[in-house]
Amino acid sequence: MRTERLTQLALVALCLVALQGCGDGPGDAPAAEATSRSLQPQDPALAAIYQRSCASCHTVAATGAPLTGDRSTWEPRMAKGMAALVDSVVNGFGGMPPFGLCMDCDAAQFEALTRFMATGE
Repeated sequence: MRTERLTQLALVALCLVALQGCGDGPGDAPAAEATSRSLQPQDPALAAIYQRSCASCHTVAATGAPLTGDRSTWEPRMAKGMAALVDSVVNGFGGMPPFGLCMDCDAAQFEALTRFMATGE
């Protein structure tokens, strides 16, 4: 009886692992991801920083980072105030590394990047 139960559990686990591969492929990115990938800061210098330091996480939902331009996700974060958000960027927060991968950014750039990601504008 115990062997039969272990076999059943193993089959269930195998099915769950196999099902993880089913789902949206790279060409079927959710609408929010597609929208976030299409957004760029208007300032060329800020756009360059965004591309090298922010976009790799803030355009992919699987990272857990709030997507660029997803106002509903950013709203509770923005409610904490810009000082708290910049502090999270500088010190790291959750899966975000310290300085958000921009070691040469200053506080004004972090603020501008955060505002851009929160609004998409």
